[in-house]
Amino acid sequence: MTAKTTAAFGLAALIGGLVVTAVASQSAPPEPKIPGVPVTWEDREMAEFEVPLARPEYSPKHVGSDYYYRLPVRPVYKSYPIYHPDREPAGYLEDLRIKEPEIAFDEAKVNRTEEEWIHAGSLVFDAPLDYDPPFISFEDARDRSWYKSNNVLVTGEGVMPFARYVVRKKGTVEVGNLACGFCHTRVLPNGAVVRGAQGNPPNVPIRDEDCAARRRQLLMRIFETPWDREESSRISQLSCQEFKALYTGIPPGVFMRQGTSPSAPAKLPDLIGIKDRRYLDATGFVRHRSIGDLMRYAAVNQTMDMMASYAGWIPVSFDHKTLPPAGESRFEGTSDRYSDAQLYALAKFLYSLTPPPNPNAFDATAAAGRRVFEREGCVACHTPPLYTNNRLTIARGFTPPEQHFSIYDIQRISVGTTPTLAMETRRGTGYYKVPSLKGLWYRGPLEHSGSVATLEDWFDPARLRSDYVPTGFRGPGLKTRALMGHEFGLKLSTEEKVALIAFLRTL
Repeated sequence: MTAKTTAAFGLAALIGGLVVTAVASQSAPPEPKIPGVPVTWEDREMAEFEVPLARPEYSPKHVGSDYYYRLPVRPVYKSYPIYHPDREPAGYLEDLRIKEPEIAFDEAKVNRTEEEWIHAGSLVFDAPLDYDPPFISFEDARDRSWYKSNNVLVTGEGVMPFARYVVRKKGTVEVGNLACGFCHTRVLPNGAVVRGAQGNPPNVPIRDEDCAARRRQLLMRIFETPWDREESSRISQLSCQEFKALYTGIPPGVFMRQGTSPSAPAKLPDLIGIKDRRYLDATGFVRHRSIGDLMRYAAVNQTMDMMASYAGWIPVSFDHKTLPPAGESRFEGTSDRYSDAQLYALAKFLYSLTPPPNPNAFDATAAAGRRVFEREGCVACHTPPLYTNNRLTIARGFTPPEQHFSIYDIQRISVGTTPTLAMETRRGTGYYKVPSLKGLWYRGPLEHSGSVATLEDWFDPARLRSDYVPTGFRGPGLKTRALMGHEFGLKLSTEEKVALIAFLRTL
């Protein structure tokens, strides 16, 4: 669940802005309390549901509940599939143009069955934060050459599932972008679509006309860390073409989401099975103790974390010091909010997700692979039946405060993978969570920054060499890069690796 900025702030948005020095004082939410639905933005919970950063003095302090609940509720409009131009039904667009705008999520209907909550959550999952450029524009969606040049995947029915048509005004059809489904929808090779999976949306090229503005916005708001400006300085010196190459070098399935960096983007997470995960984000940044935590996680990632104060430094702010009045931000996802009911429904939907049918049979080869898995001690970290022990491992170079061991579930080892994401970004806790291995057969690229495309690549000892060419994310301006760490399985025989990979693909 992630977003990128579209336009620089106008000065008008900052007039009357307040200086943020701490989390604002508590106040009761003005929206009606629905029985059974947790309050999302509860100040005490907001202060505790995230793991501190590796630089704890910069850990985010979120806006207070009084500010959050003064934001208007984001309307969820009915949306419609986008077809490839060659597969669109006759008269489809003309029919959309005569439709009246329709609110799909009715706040008044609060007495829902479990099935009704889940259905309502699927509507929130598809609800966009932004419309048309800079991501998928209406012109893109109608252009055959755009699909071809950007390798845009479509389903067996000819639907491009990463964005949706929305009618907010009769006669006008818009492309809605940056819904949860934008990043968490995957098209399989057979054309089947998997909602909630590690997505594979196209990395839409940056247009020449907004390249300079985009560079500045990414530099100042998306990636910058207030304690280290070196990478930001390097990005600011790139030419437009170099910057475009940086962005388009990110493979599908990986995203330069807010709080990461071009040197350490995040692999898009698979949300299927999230109900059983105790930590969220690759760095274990968010504790998942209840459905309320998942609601908070969704609100923060779409994109209220940009309003947080990092030791007085605010990403969303034009000057990084002041916060616009509630509702006046020009950064998508920060001028309005989800309602508690919308977030509860979304969380119910995410909890309900199930994996697609696995085509990989558990045969004799997979059985041999399970024996290798058990013999090599993989079960210690990737413990059945979840194939994760739901713990945090220590990133290379990080020394945890001793009190962390009594608060968080930490194993006192490091597997030695690249520490950049965990140590040098606004999501960097000093830890990586132990990922679940379930669903590996439909996921990819793999590793916390998506550096390898397949399991075969991960178990190739050549990845430890400096002349290795990563099959996934390489890094800005890099052709080769060693993928260090997690050396388990690299010394297995060819036969054992084949068996182990066969087993992992049955999970």
